[in-house]
Formats: sequence, structure tokens, C-alpha cells
Amino acid sequence: MTISSEKYKQLSIKEFNKAAEKYESDEAGIYKLCKEDYLPILDEIKKIEFETLLDAGCGTAPMASLLKEAYPNKKYTGIDLSEKMIEKAKEKNLENTEFMVGDCENLPFEEGSFDVVINSQSFHHYPNPQNFFNSVYKVLKPGGRLILRDNTSNGVLRWIINYIEIPLFNLTGHGDVKIYSIEQVKEFCKNANLEVETIQKQKHFRLHLVAVKKDKN
Repeated sequence: MTISSEKYKQLSIKEFNKAAEKYESDEAGIYKLCKEDYLPILDEIKKIEFETLLDAGCGTAPMASLLKEAYPNKKYTGIDLSEKMIEKAKEKNLENTEFMVGDCENLPFEEGSFDVVINSQSFHHYPNPQNFFNSVYKVLKPGGRLILRDNTSNGVLRWIINYIEIPLFNLTGHGDVKIYSIEQVKEFCKNANLEVETIQKQKHFRLHLVAVKKDKN
């Protein structure tokens, strides 16, 4: 059965509106696994200078909370499809931080708005992955970085995940679309004119990507 892009997005909205209340609690279930990606993102951010950061697919803002502790004077923006996730994020009342409902495949910001875009365990929900990378390129400043963490695999295992496991998850109310190989992610970056600085398959089938928007000159 073919699922439309809009249907996938509606599935994700429904899934995460339901998950918002428990997302950062001890009853988070499978979403607890997302915590494994926070420290690797923070480690990358330690290496760079930045003033403005966008958390694309921010959820209830666990990353923004950590970032405010580490870098309290920077400016943060979070965007997510789920209205309930954004409601919970806003309830934190983080200073110098803005949250909005929106689509990561079409980021509603001016060109060159951010020094850093982070994306953690959200990318596999996007039905049009190239659109996300193209949009990230637009909103990054020259020299800005995308730091992305998601799931990855190769060969038969990736086929099983994409064509057996994920469709079964979707039947139970999840909005997952697909996971991608290292080579596919490299191609997304290339097509968007983002230069790969680091790309790795790490433990627990994690994809770790840092890509740079190079100066045009």
C-alpha cells in the first residue's frame, strides 16, 4: 500500500501529539532511546562557534533545555509538526528561545538565519528527505553546520526495516517513513550543496552526520 506524503505527516502528528505528555517522563517507552543522541550532538556543538541554532523536529525541547544550560546566552528556535509537542516545549519558558509548529521539509525562515541546525531522531519521519536537506541549506548561514542523528543500516536489514517493520509500526499509529544508508545520506547532502564533514554509522545503528554550507566564493 502506498502512503502519500500528507498521510505520513498526519500519522506523525497523531503519534507525537499522543506521545507529548510522556515524552520526557519515565513512561516514555521507545522514545527513551532518543536520549542516546543528545550527548553526541552536544559534543559536536562544543567544537564550533555559534549564536543562532535551529532544532528541527524539536519535540518537547529536551535538546533546547540542555543547550540553554550549556550555552545560556545563545538564541534558539525549535520547530515541530506536532502541536502538542510545541505546547509542552513552550511550557518550559526557556529564555531567548522560540518554538513554532511547522514542517521541516519547508523551513519557514529567511535564507541564512542560523549558524547551526540540529536534527535528532526526526529525519526518518520525512516523506521527502531531499526537501529537508535543501531547506536546511537555505536557512544556514555560509559556514553553518547541520548536525543530524538518526538510524541507519545497509543491505537486507535495511530492507526488512523499511518494508516490513516500519509498515507494521505505521499500522499501530506511528509515522515512520524510511531509514537510509550512509551513501544515500551523502547523496542528499551533495544534491543540496552541503559538504559532508563527518558521517558515520555508530553503535546501535546510529547515523551521525555533520555537514557544512560552504561559502559561495
